[in-house]
Amino acid sequence: PHLRVLADLKIMDAGGYEVMKASEAGADIITVLGVSDDSTIKGAVAEALKQGKQVMVDMINVKDIEGRAREIDAFGVDYICVHSGYDHQAEGKNSFEELAAIKRVVKHAKTAVAGGIKIETLPEVIQANPDLVIVGGGITSQTDKKVAAAQMNQLVKQA
Repeated sequence: PHLRVLADLKIMDAGGYEVMKASEAGADIITVLGVSDDSTIKGAVAEALKQGKQVMVDMINVKDIEGRAREIDAFGVDYICVHSGYDHQAEGKNSFEELAAIKRVVKHAKTAVAGGIKIETLPEVIQANPDLVIVGGGITSQTDKKVAAAQMNQLVKQA
C-alpha cells in the first residue's frame, strides 16, 4: 500500500471508463495513448480528477511530438511520457531527443521517459532530468530483479 501503482493500460478509447476501472483496481497513475482522440484523453483526465488519480499520456508512435505534447499539456494531464518501444529500440532509437522536445513545450505536466532503460543507460536518463523514469525490462529481464532494482534506485538517489 505504500507504493504508487502505474497501470500501463495505454488507453485508446473510453478514457473515463478505463480510468474508473483502473482506479477501482488500485492504480494511482493510468496511461493513455497520445495518438488517441482528444475526447478520450479529456475523459480520462476528468475521471482521474474525480478519483484522485493521475493520467500519464504515452507518446509512443506520435509523429509530431512537440505539437501533440503542447495540445495534451493543455488538457490537464499529469505526465507526458516519451517511449521508445521494443521495435524502436531494435532500430537503435532512444527517447532522449523526444524528451528534450517535450521539455521545450510542456508548461504544466511533468515529463516521463520509458523504454530501453537499464543500468547501463540510466546515467544518461538521469542527465536528461525527467520527472519520472519507468523501467520495465531493465529489471524484469535480470536474474536477480531485487539487486537490479536496488542498483537503479541507488543511482537515482545519488543524482
